[in-house]
Amino acid sequence: MSEMKTKTFQPTPELTDLLVRSGSQQKEVSLAANAEFAKALEQPLRQGVLSGNILDGIFEPIQLAPGAAPEFPLDFLAPGTEKDFVAYTIPNHGYIPERHVEGDYVMVPTYDIGSSIDYLLKYARDARWDVVGRAMEVLEASFVKKMNDDGWHTILAAGVDRNIVVFDSDAAGGQFTKRLVSLMKTVMRRNGGGNSSSNNRGQLTDLYVSPEAMEDLRNWGIDQVDEVTRREIYVADDGAGVVNRVFGVNLHDLDELGEGQEYQLFFNNVLSGTLSGDAELVVGLDLRKRDSFIMPVREGVQIYEDDTLHRQKRAGFYGWAEQGFAVLDNRRVILGSL
Repeated sequence: MSEMKTKTFQPTPELTDLLVRSGSQQKEVSLAANAEFAKALEQPLRQGVLSGNILDGIFEPIQLAPGAAPEFPLDFLAPGTEKDFVAYTIPNHGYIPERHVEGDYVMVPTYDIGSSIDYLLKYARDARWDVVGRAMEVLEASFVKKMNDDGWHTILAAGVDRNIVVFDSDAAGGQFTKRLVSLMKTVMRRNGGGNSSSNNRGQLTDLYVSPEAMEDLRNWGIDQVDEVTRREIYVADDGAGVVNRVFGVNLHDLDELGEGQEYQLFFNNVLSGTLSGDAELVVGLDLRKRDSFIMPVREGVQIYEDDTLHRQKRAGFYGWAEQGFAVLDNRRVILGSL
C-alpha cells in the first residue's frame, strides 16, 4: 500500500478497510462505506481547516449556540465613543466587506462555504491512499482558501477605511526598512485610541509583508540588526509564519502580498486603495487581545458522501461550513507601503 502524503489524514487499518469497501462495485456496500468514511473525515478536516490557514492567530473563532444571534458590542470600555472607530463585516463569500458605523453593536452575518471532490472507485478499491489522500488535501485546501480570502479581505477593507498608509520617505521604492517598522509603531499608537495609561491604547504587534520584503530583511547588515536576530532570519524556513521580531513586532511573510499578488490586487482594484508611488502593501495589526478580529461559527465543517456518483464508477464527498468574519475596531489595523 502506498503511504498517503498528508499531515491531516493518517490511514489506520480500520480506515483502510473502510476505504476499500467504499470502492465496491456493489452500490449498497459502497454507499454505506462512503457514509461512514465521510464522518471519519470530518474531524481531521475541521482541524486541518483551522490549523492550515493564514488567519491562525488573527481571528478568534466563536462557536454560536443554536439560535443565538451573532451580535457583538462595539465598545465595552468607553460607552459613548462608538463613532471613534468603524466595524467591518463580510456579507457572503467573495463579497466586498461592509462598513458599520451606527449603534453600539454589530450583527455579524454568517454564511455557507462549500466544497466537493471525487475520484475513481478503483482508487478506493485498491486502497490508493496516495490518490485519495491528495483528493482530501484538495478538499481541505478549498475550504482554507475561501476562509483565508474572506478574512483577509475584511482586514484590508477595515484598513483602507482609515485612509492612512505609512511609508518611509527616506527609503528606495520597494525597500523594507527598520524605519518603516518604527514609523508604523508610532502611527498605530497615535491613531489607535486610548492614552498612556489606557489598556485600550493602540500597539503594533504583528506585521505582514511579502516574501520579497522578507528577503530585504535577510540582507540587513549588522549595523541594522543584532547577530542573534540575523541568525534567526537566516535559518528560518520560507513561509514559516513568524520569522522574528523587530522592535518587538512579529514579522510574517504572506505569498498573497507583494507587487501584482492577490491581496495587493484586491487592495488596488476592488477597494481602490493607493500606495502613493510605492510598490508593495504592508499590513500591521494589533493582536494583543484579538477582541477586534472575530470569526463567529454557526456550524463547523460537515462532510457528506455523494450518492449520485456510483453509476459513473466514482466516489466523492461534498461539505460546507457556516461562519462569518468581522473586524470590530478598524483602529487595530494599520497599512503601510514600501
